[in-house]
Amino acid sequence: MPAQRKGSIHLFRFAGIDVFLHWSWFLVALFEVQARNRNYSSPLWNLAEYLSLFVIVLLHEFGHSLACRQVGGTANTIVLWPLGGVAFVDPPQRPGATLWSIAAGPLVNVALVPVLYLAATTVRAFQWAPAAADFPMLFRSLFAINLLILAFNLLPIYPLDGGQILRSLLWFFLGRARSLMVAAFFGLVVLVAALGLALWSWSLWYAIMAYFLLANCWRGLQTARMMLEIAKLPRRQGFACPSCHAAPPYGDFWRCPHCGQPFDPFSAESRCHCMTGIVTASCLLCGARHPVGDWVLAPAETTA
Repeated sequence: MPAQRKGSIHLFRFAGIDVFLHWSWFLVALFEVQARNRNYSSPLWNLAEYLSLFVIVLLHEFGHSLACRQVGGTANTIVLWPLGGVAFVDPPQRPGATLWSIAAGPLVNVALVPVLYLAATTVRAFQWAPAAADFPMLFRSLFAINLLILAFNLLPIYPLDGGQILRSLLWFFLGRARSLMVAAFFGLVVLVAALGLALWSWSLWYAIMAYFLLANCWRGLQTARMMLEIAKLPRRQGFACPSCHAAPPYGDFWRCPHCGQPFDPFSAESRCHCMTGIVTASCLLCGARHPVGDWVLAPAETTA
């Protein structure tokens, strides 16, 4: 099972996209429903609000996935977890394609703003029976939650949508690696301050969120540094990644899946020390994995 789906329950499949729910969601849901018990007359309304929250999150993630597919990318998995959701998207390595794949998620929340506002206004105009008096409050809460999700995701902190949108815009001018480095470094500075504020205010949730984002920012910074180093290496002629069309560098940068030793699958032998050949190879720049045979260029492409 892929790492992103470990500990997750398969909910359903829609438009070729599998939706999973992490097991920890149930623990946090129980805590949240009990913690907000005073907001409504019955815990069932708390449960309805929490489930509706994740419907909004799910629509947001489908926005990412469907937009990614629209530009020719791959998007087959969405995982919902206590802090939100993750759409595993792999758009073509172009700034415009990446920008649309990321921006489509927040645009779903923008589209929901007038819908939820109209629903909240309409519901409030009716005279509800005491048993359903919490109905208007539910829609007011969903309207506020959607705005909060939109505002939070647009923060210019990598890897939030706002940080990735910033990175995609910078990509047009700075290139793929440098744009990632600038966006990750900017997010790192902001998050160090946010983590300090969370610890000072003794906010556990803010501290967890800041630490999670901080770790991802640091990972993005390291990835950018690696991409810049790889870009300086000499390139092997006659091969190109089918996704980003970058030629692989010379060197033992790939690991054998059997013995774990590094070697070069594009060398003349294309075999590890244990004499096991790699069937597929990941691009060191875009991360896409393809059969080694698909990397071979035709003679006309090689001499062009």
